[in-house]
Amino acid sequence: MNIILHDLEAHLTFAPLTLTRPVGNLRMGIFTNDERWKNYCSAASVSFKTEDYLSGKFPCETKADNFWVNAAVVPNQTLADMVSELNSGEALYVNNQFIAYRGSEYGRGARIDKTLEDLIVLKHRWDIFGLNDKVLKNDFDWVKANRNGVQLDTSNQFIGSADQLFIEEGAIVQGAILNTTTGPIYVGKHAEIMEGSIVRGGLALCEHAALKLGSKVYGATTIGPYCKVGGEVNNVVFYAYSNKGHDGFLGNSVIGEWCNLGADTNTSNLKNNYGFVSTYDYKTKKFEKTDIQFMGLVMGDHSKSGINTMFNTAAVVGVSSTIFGAGFPPKFIPNFSWGGFDNELFQFELALLAANNMMSRRGLQLSDEEKSILKRISNI
Repeated sequence: MNIILHDLEAHLTFAPLTLTRPVGNLRMGIFTNDERWKNYCSAASVSFKTEDYLSGKFPCETKADNFWVNAAVVPNQTLADMVSELNSGEALYVNNQFIAYRGSEYGRGARIDKTLEDLIVLKHRWDIFGLNDKVLKNDFDWVKANRNGVQLDTSNQFIGSADQLFIEEGAIVQGAILNTTTGPIYVGKHAEIMEGSIVRGGLALCEHAALKLGSKVYGATTIGPYCKVGGEVNNVVFYAYSNKGHDGFLGNSVIGEWCNLGADTNTSNLKNNYGFVSTYDYKTKKFEKTDIQFMGLVMGDHSKSGINTMFNTAAVVGVSSTIFGAGFPPKFIPNFSWGGFDNELFQFELALLAANNMMSRRGLQLSDEEKSILKRISNI
């Protein structure tokens, strides 16, 4: 089964996160969406139909028989089974939403209509944290059904149902307070919850990630692989290799890969008048009003904030920007910004040096494909 996750012109809908990855590689819950399709269709190969400049890192691998899948759809086993049952030339619609087409080339074909109560489709970038609770619960159920966990160390205080806690082999959890009454808690392989941390689920702490000493976490929160997080977080999704190692509040936010929030970085996630927020839209290139009250920070890959940075409600930071200075930065900060206040450019070669300096601490470096992606973004 050859699955191709198609952006379907939603590339800018989830920017700045999708400036450096396809829609099908977005992270929520415990997994990225391409990992999730592999979980439910174990024999499948998965690739991406996305922007040309991303295809070097995320290629589209076509065969004579392909399943072209809406990349913004978050699958469960029932939906995956519906897709796998398609005949060539058929297009699946669920709840009047296009899901998938089977054929050698992408198309819409003979329409097959079905219904599903728990269909999850991402329509806005804030759905990544807004729908994280539902996605995390589904992912947790898959993990429980397909993996074997280990017992919680007796040094911890546990509140809630034991079947809502799953700890992978090699994880370290000691001297913490864990509460699963509001959602499941997943601790990945070789992840660590340090002493004094207080966690109220749902939480997905992915492999090799760490909650620092005395952290306070409210669900639904995802901390991606190799991230280090401290302070207070509430309903946040971190992608891989990002750090918030110190005190400061972060709520209703999404942080991309290789980001770092300096000590006492804080975000506002609610307007003083309790009204609906407006946020920058990469499609219209202006601020658009939303229908939600709570929204913190969305930060693109390789961006950083200096100590004591204060972000406004519904702030958006692009890729490879470094934010510092007194007062609140603007609500929208473009790619490759330096400081964030005076439209000063973070020179491309210096941005690459900063990225590689951070990555080298984890034994990694930018690939040629990643450099090419960043070069393209620097010219947007």
